[in-house]
Amino acid sequence: MDEALLRSLTPSVLGILVRRGADFAAAEDAVQDALLEAVRVWADDPPRDPKGWLVTAAWRKFLDATRAETARRRREDRIDAEPEPGPVSGTDDTLQLYFLCAHPSLTPSSAVALTLRAVGGLTTRQIAEAYLVPEATMAQRISRAKRTVGDVRFDQPGDVATVLRVLYLVFNEGYSGDVDLAAEAIRLTRQLAAAIDHPEVAGLLALMLLHHARRASRIAPDGGLVPLAAQDRGRWDTTLITEGVQILQTALSRDRLGEFQAQAAIAALHADAPTAEETDWVQIVEWYDELAALTPSPVVRLNRAVAVGEADGPRAGLKALAELDDSLPRYAAVAAYLHERDGDRETAARLYAEAAQKASNLAERNYLTRQSARLNSRES
Repeated sequence: MDEALLRSLTPSVLGILVRRGADFAAAEDAVQDALLEAVRVWADDPPRDPKGWLVTAAWRKFLDATRAETARRRREDRIDAEPEPGPVSGTDDTLQLYFLCAHPSLTPSSAVALTLRAVGGLTTRQIAEAYLVPEATMAQRISRAKRTVGDVRFDQPGDVATVLRVLYLVFNEGYSGDVDLAAEAIRLTRQLAAAIDHPEVAGLLALMLLHHARRASRIAPDGGLVPLAAQDRGRWDTTLITEGVQILQTALSRDRLGEFQAQAAIAALHADAPTAEETDWVQIVEWYDELAALTPSPVVRLNRAVAVGEADGPRAGLKALAELDDSLPRYAAVAAYLHERDGDRETAARLYAEAAQKASNLAERNYLTRQSARLNSRES
């Protein structure tokens, strides 16, 4: 049974049910039931027309659920007779589903969950395991999200920027449970790129591919973080890097620069350097300047301070850092790194320890703690 095929068909099957008159929440439940039935049946008896099979099965599930609820009997009067199995509409509603699942009325966490379920075809259990929360909690989150968008017209235009932010949130979750969310985000972004010709969609896809290419080198055998400068570049996936650079170059040639394209350009410069010492930091600073002009994010300026420290020396980096709020996440870690490069190991050790206390995950905390201990042992 081809699970990847099932996931790829999910948005188009859901779109067909909605266009036939099913409300989004009921249609999504019916599609999930049909997917579960496909998992059970297809291994022994695969259909010749998988999409047609899923549409027929999902529509039957929807009709059964509708007829079983007396509160929805009025809707039965306007539901057409069940269609015979056969060719289904070629209309691709994938793009509208992306917009619906990333609706501005949803919180980021709800938008991510609904996107993974309705567009990605993941089960509630899989999403819950990926986000390390109880299945009942995730089920409630998805249910609330579906109610929130229940009255949104399916043909309303959506905001591409919101969709891209949701997909980037999925990508940054990485891997946990039995679902690789980074790979899932790449798959969904490829799907979106096929549905819409937009340079920022291409920019996000390029950025994901360039970051994902370094995945194998980011974690040491003991589970510790490996910083970019120390990574084994021989383990980087050159196929993904080549694809990412090509996609980025095509997007940039359209002269409609956006923040994901600028981020991808920075990632491409890192990927292009044979060694950390050969990194073109001057050009990276220039791209951070472009990025800062596109978004007011203080995180961009924080990362720019690191780049300035590499291009113009640690004191220039510290000067750029001093312009920012010291309560920013990772501020202490950046300050520690720049102070160490400037030769002030005592201050760097103290700041590494401070950064470790503020770290958002165990791997980062352990890395920063080791950095502090390393400098303290040299001082003693």
